[in-house]
Amino acid sequence: MSFQAYLDAVEAKTGKTPRQIIDLAKAKGFDDPRIKAGQILEWLKTEFDLGRGHGMALVQVIKQGPEIDMKHVGTTGVHRDETNMLWLDGVATKPQ
Repeated sequence: MSFQAYLDAVEAKTGKTPRQIIDLAKAKGFDDPRIKAGQILEWLKTEFDLGRGHGMALVQVIKQGPEIDMKHVGTTGVHRDETNMLWLDGVATKPQ
């Protein structure tokens, strides 16, 4: 599953775009470098019933932003993405 597909699945499961969840996380201070991934994962599980895979995709964008490593772009592996910039504003508004 691509990184983007994880984020799209989060939206389908929660009804919230990745950006909406990121904004909630930032309001709680989860973007602080001292906050560990486990704390964010626990919140995502409690608040949205998200598992580890979907949670870790959100942890990445909460902590690092929407840009991902180019090693995942244009590959043929399972974890491939079309671009190094993830779309956070929802499936309905994603450019084709």
